Amino acid sequence: MKRIFDLLLALIALIILIIPFVFVAIIVKLTSVGPILYWSDRVGRRNKIFKMPKFRTMRIDTPAVATHLLSDPKKFLTPAGSFLRKSSLDELPQLWSILNGDMSFVGPRPALFNQDDLILLRTENGIDQLVPGLTGWAQINGRDELPIPEKVKLDIEYLHQKSLFFDIKIIFLTFLKVVRRDGVTH
Repeated sequence: MKRIFDLLLALIALIILIIPFVFVAIIVKLTSVGPILYWSDRVGRRNKIFKMPKFRTMRIDTPAVATHLLSDPKKFLTPAGSFLRKSSLDELPQLWSILNGDMSFVGPRPALFNQDDLILLRTENGIDQLVPGLTGWAQINGRDELPIPEKVKLDIEYLHQKSLFFDIKIIFLTFLKVVRRDGVTH
């Protein structure tokens, strides 16, 4: 049921968001050197690596680490990068990952391939069995601000409470967070 929900919602979202999609692609191309999309190596279900697309918000010479690990993340942002991140428009290409089955609308956010501490904690707690999500319980309860053990604790709560109703609640709360720009640090 969750996969059917994801497919239908992704197709509807693509139809509704096609104009913003094109607009953001043009902005990225006109304001910075490099490709429109950034394909990030992420950890999916059962710790399988997949390529997750995002609109590129960082310069092409940015190290491949979590943004919070950069000494000065703002110096790597493209001219449109901060706006795209705060508005979450950089996430739109992840609809491809949902259609492809690498992601779901709701689940734990996919870890970067080199976030060994997060991957280990998730594996120890069975979170690696979940399909990662565009949004998740941890996302709406702190987003970028949460330390890794707290993220995993919230991922465990999601694992035990997951249902279609809970997913719909998380999507609704995510929409509110995005509109308010809550929890975005870069």
